[in-house]
Amino acid sequence: MKAVFTRAETPEPSTLERGRQLFAVSVDFLKGVVAMDGMPPADRLEVCFAGRSNVGKSTLINALTGRKTLARASNTPGRTQEINFFTLGDTRYLVDLPGYGFAKAPKPVVEKWQALLKAYLSGRPTLRRVFLLVDGRHGVKPVDTEIMDLLDRSAVTFQVVLTKTDKLKTAELDRIVEGVKTALSPHPAAYPEIIVTSSETGYGIGTLRSVIADIV
Repeated sequence: MKAVFTRAETPEPSTLERGRQLFAVSVDFLKGVVAMDGMPPADRLEVCFAGRSNVGKSTLINALTGRKTLARASNTPGRTQEINFFTLGDTRYLVDLPGYGFAKAPKPVVEKWQALLKAYLSGRPTLRRVFLLVDGRHGVKPVDTEIMDLLDRSAVTFQVVLTKTDKLKTAELDRIVEGVKTALSPHPAAYPEIIVTSSETGYGIGTLRSVIADIV
């Protein structure tokens, strides 16, 4: 049976509060990992964030955690080649994957990153969901579809989070959301709710926190 994709609605106040409380704990950078043998022990549940370069991933993580400089953004696509682990309290991890789509990165660097990504996705038993960030101004690009295919093959559930949607008018956003639904329909690993966010205005941040709270 084919999944029916919808736009996530704002949760009930009690659910929003549960999400707020989850992120009210201490959040700290733990380590950057460049090889599987450097991974921290898989002893706590985790979610990770993926997205093409300059999609606003670092800004979103900072908005979620209420820490302006927790995740550091780079203006140079492909500069960050590490998987960054953050502790969420004493019992969970947030994981920041390097931005994909390196127009200026050397081929060996790209190949090494792709191998690490595949190893992480297929070999991390505590990973509960990948949040795949898509720029709300542009919708799903071919490089996003490549990552979706990889997640399908790795049997890892992913959920699309639209970023930078404060730049759009309502009709434009509705059109983008419909396009994302169409792009997701062939992907069995796609979670059927699309989360619409703006780190600039805070829109949707509470919804995303609540979703993460339900998972971990």
